[in-house]
Amino acid sequence: MTTLDRRSVAAIAQAVRNGGSSALAQAEETLARLAAYEAVQPQIWISRATDEALREAARAIDARVAAGEDLPLAGVPFAVKDNIDVAGFETTAACPAFAYRPEASATTVERLLAAGALCVGKTNLDQFATGLNGTRSPYGAPRNAYNLAYVSGGSSSGSASAVAAGLVAFALGTDTAGSGRVPAAFQHLIGFKPSKGRWSNAGLVPACRTLDCISVFTSDTADAALIDGVVAGFDAADAWSKPLADMPRKAKRIGVPRRDQRAFMGDVDSEYFYDRTIEAFGAFAEIIEIDYAPLLEAAQLLYGGPWVAERTASLETLLRSDPDALDPTVREVVAPGLEIGAVELFNGIYRLAELKRHADLLWEDIDLMVFPTTGTTYRVAELKAAPIALNSALGYYTNFVNLLDMAAIAVPAGTRGNATGFGVTLIGPADTDRALIEAADAYLAQAQLPPTPPLDLEGRMQTVKLAVVGAHLKDMPLHWQLTSREAKFVEATQTAPTYRLYAMADSVPPKPALVHSADGAAIAVEVYELGVAEFGSFVVEVPPPLAIGTMTLADGTSVKGFVAEPRALTGAEDITHLGGWRAYIAQKA
Repeated sequence: MTTLDRRSVAAIAQAVRNGGSSALAQAEETLARLAAYEAVQPQIWISRATDEALREAARAIDARVAAGEDLPLAGVPFAVKDNIDVAGFETTAACPAFAYRPEASATTVERLLAAGALCVGKTNLDQFATGLNGTRSPYGAPRNAYNLAYVSGGSSSGSASAVAAGLVAFALGTDTAGSGRVPAAFQHLIGFKPSKGRWSNAGLVPACRTLDCISVFTSDTADAALIDGVVAGFDAADAWSKPLADMPRKAKRIGVPRRDQRAFMGDVDSEYFYDRTIEAFGAFAEIIEIDYAPLLEAAQLLYGGPWVAERTASLETLLRSDPDALDPTVREVVAPGLEIGAVELFNGIYRLAELKRHADLLWEDIDLMVFPTTGTTYRVAELKAAPIALNSALGYYTNFVNLLDMAAIAVPAGTRGNATGFGVTLIGPADTDRALIEAADAYLAQAQLPPTPPLDLEGRMQTVKLAVVGAHLKDMPLHWQLTSREAKFVEATQTAPTYRLYAMADSVPPKPALVHSADGAAIAVEVYELGVAEFGSFVVEVPPPLAIGTMTLADGTSVKGFVAEPRALTGAEDITHLGGWRAYIAQKA
C-alpha cells in the first residue's frame, strides 16, 4: 500500500496555497488512505467526520484560499486526541459514561482550523489519559503501526498511530507524564511537548490540571515547528496560560544520566542505540554525566506520591457514582487519591520545590538533557498481563519533565530488529522550545538514521537473529539445522574483540566453544534470521555444554549466539589466534 507513506504538513500546505493541489484533493486522498487502512487498525479512531462532512470542510478551505486568505495549514488533514474538544464531535476521554458534546472547540483546535487545517476525527487513548501504553480503552488497543504485536505507546495512542500510518499529516496528543513522547519513540515520530502554558489547555479534559500539556505528533521537526508557530500564544481562557517566550540556548553541554543510573530493562538494542546517540551528540557538544536520582525522585511523586490526588480530582464524581465505568487499571491507579490528605499534599509540594531548585541549578552546568524516551518496549499481551508494573517501566525517563516545568521534544534514534522504534528526548528549561527543535535538527543531521521501516499491514512475523560460530556455518555438518527451519542468511561478520575460541575435546561432529574474555579477539561468525517458533525448536536441540546466550558483534549490536559452560574448556584447544572455526578446520585438513 504505497498510499500509506508518511505525509508532510509543510508540503501539503504549500501545494494547496500555490494551486498545486486543493484541500478537496487532500480530503479525497485522506478518505482513500482511511479506506485502505481501516481493516488493519479500526481501533485508532473513536469518532470520524463523515466522508461528505470532510469534503464540505475541504471546499470551505479552498474557498478561503481562493478569496486570498493566507492559511499556513491550508488543507492539511489532522486528528485530535479524544480528550480535547472539537465542535461537532463528542468528547469521550475513552469513557462512554463520561461522553459529552462540546459547544466549541478547544482553543488549540480553533487556531488550527483558523489556519486552514482539516480535522479528520477524534483518536483513541488510554482512558482519561492515564497510561503510557495504549491498551486501556474500551474502544480497543491501537497497535504499533510498524509491528502490530507491540503497543502503540500512550496515552496518545490513536494520534501517534494515525500519523505513523500516514492517515493524517499531524495529530494532537496530550502529555502529563510522557504521553506525547512515548508513542513518538515507539513509532518513529517527532513528539513535541511544549513548555507548560505555551499552548492553551482551554477545552482539554484534565488529567493533572497543573501539569497537562497539549502536544503534537509529526513526521519531522520542521512540521512540529510549523504547528507551534500556529497555536502557541497566550489564552486568557486558560488559567495556566502564560505569555509566549522563546529563550535562546545553544546545545554545547549535553547532560545524560550516569551509566549506573540508566535502565534498559534488559533491552540491549535500546542500550546500543542510546550509546550511539551520545556519540552523535558528542560530535558537536560536550557530554556531561549527571546524577539522575533527584529527577527520578521527582518523577516518583506523580504516581507514588500526592499528585495521584490531582488525577483523582478530575474523576472524583465518576469514581464515586459509577466506578465500574472506569477501566479497571485506571480505577486502580486513581482510587488511592481519595485517601490522600492535605498534609501529605503539602509535604509533597515542599519536596517538589526542593527538587525543582536542584533541577534549576543543573542548567548552570548543562544546556539541555538527552535521555532515552523509554528503556524498552513491550508487546500488547505483555502489557495486559502486567499493566501497572510495565507501564511504570515506560515512565522511568519521562515522569519528571512536567513536574519540574521543562520543555521536551522526542525524536527517533534507532530501529529495533522487530521494526519498533527507539527514541531519545531532548529536555530543556521552560521556554527553550525552539532551541530544542534546533538541537534536534543538529542531532538528526549528525545521526543520519536509516529510513523508517515499512508498515505492518498483516501482523509481522516475529524473528530472532542468531549468530553461529562453528558446526552450523554454511557447508559445515550441522548447517542443515538452520536450512530445515528456513533460516535466512543475514551477514558474515565478526564478534566484538572480547571473545576467545576453543576447539572442544571429543566433540562429534567437531564443535567450538566461544567464551567472553577481556583479553579476547574478534571471531568470525555468520548471522541468520529465524522465526520465533523455529528459533525455539533450534534452542531445544542445542546440547550441553553449549547454550544460546547473547553475543556482541563488531558493530556493537547484540544478537543471540552460541555460548559455552565452563566444562566445555576441559581439554579444549585455544584457537583464538586463528580468528574463526573455518580457519581451524582448514588447518586440520
